[in-house]
Amino acid sequence: MKKIYVIAMLIGLISCQPKLDVNESLNQVAEDYVKLVLEAGLYDPYFVDAYYGPEELKPTPLKEEVEIPVAELLSKVDDINIQLGHISYDDLDENLKLRYTYLQKQLNAVKGRIELLGGKKFTFDEETVVLYDVETPDYSLEHFESLIQELEELLPGEGELTDRLSEFKKEFIIPKDKIEDVFKAAISEARSRTLKYIDLPENENFKLEFVTDKPWGGYNWYKGNNFSLIQVNIDLPVYIERAIDLASHEGYPGHHVYNCLLETKMVRANNWIEFSVYPLYSPQSLIAEGTANYGIEMAFPEDEKVKFEKEVLFPLAGIDATKADKYYKVLKLVGKISYVRNAAAEAYLNGEKSKEETIDWLVKYALRSRESAEKSLSFIEAYRSYIINYNVGLDMVRHYMETNTGESADEKWELFEYLISTPQVPSNLTK
Repeated sequence: MKKIYVIAMLIGLISCQPKLDVNESLNQVAEDYVKLVLEAGLYDPYFVDAYYGPEELKPTPLKEEVEIPVAELLSKVDDINIQLGHISYDDLDENLKLRYTYLQKQLNAVKGRIELLGGKKFTFDEETVVLYDVETPDYSLEHFESLIQELEELLPGEGELTDRLSEFKKEFIIPKDKIEDVFKAAISEARSRTLKYIDLPENENFKLEFVTDKPWGGYNWYKGNNFSLIQVNIDLPVYIERAIDLASHEGYPGHHVYNCLLETKMVRANNWIEFSVYPLYSPQSLIAEGTANYGIEMAFPEDEKVKFEKEVLFPLAGIDATKADKYYKVLKLVGKISYVRNAAAEAYLNGEKSKEETIDWLVKYALRSRESAEKSLSFIEAYRSYIINYNVGLDMVRHYMETNTGESADEKWELFEYLISTPQVPSNLTK
């Protein structure tokens, strides 16, 4: 009898213990995740793209270059995953389920990146699944050749098509002394169009810089407190269409808006600290790049981009618009060839093509000048399979948007804002 009484008392005591709130449990996982990402970033200069969380979570900077402690970092990944596994997914509401999945996928990518830095070999396809939560589509050489044939018919003449294309596009280069004015006009218009549908914090702002000697064409460095540094690389000729592309992609409603909304809604409103750090090689990047590219279409739907370029940007740049219609037909076809870069990256990173062979392939099938092909390869060498986030990401976001909205602009912008201000991973877009 006494034994039964004691057991009953113990059960009573246990049942009276306060249960740890699941959101608080996720908060602890999130804090450990942030610490892990920042620590991994000590050994990988590209890994941490942005951080604006508490200073006390930052690790002590390394005094000298040392070898990455792979086993130690992977052990920390395992510990965090165990913490996450103790949280019952089925007991979570829909928002917390999104958060749980986001942390799960991000941790998987952090683990993969650490393993990659430690010397583990992934095939290109394995790498995109681990880092970006996506299987990339393959296109046959015949697919690209058919597109190239269409361009041959648009740009007939002697010599290589790549040379003819470069020559034709010369008339649409923004003169260097006009670049700043053209980009400021493009960003102003993109911002104005975005603010009609998305409320941003009053202090949101950015600084625009023009830089050289970079492997990329444009970059948004988000600094926190709703401020971005937007850089445009002018190593190579900057064509007129790039003004709106980069204004929307890097600015409005692209990366700048994406980061402002995550900071406002996830970090400040929800106290979800995992969004204060942005590990570049992670599923977050496919969402970020895909929505930033789709954001161009959101801000300038259908023919509105061409109209604004012809009426405003062409005159600002001093470019003759009489050949613009043909130029846009050419650009549309060239855009469809973007998957060539994925194929080139895959062959190069898998060791199937040498550096020179890859450059030659980009010249022939991506229709790049040799200088541009070399710049493209330098991006692949620096960022590896990251390249898939631009076109695969765009296609996935476009499919998601077209599947889940009607024709109403208000409805489209509402869903787009939801996509860029909630915890999303690529596999969510296919559900």
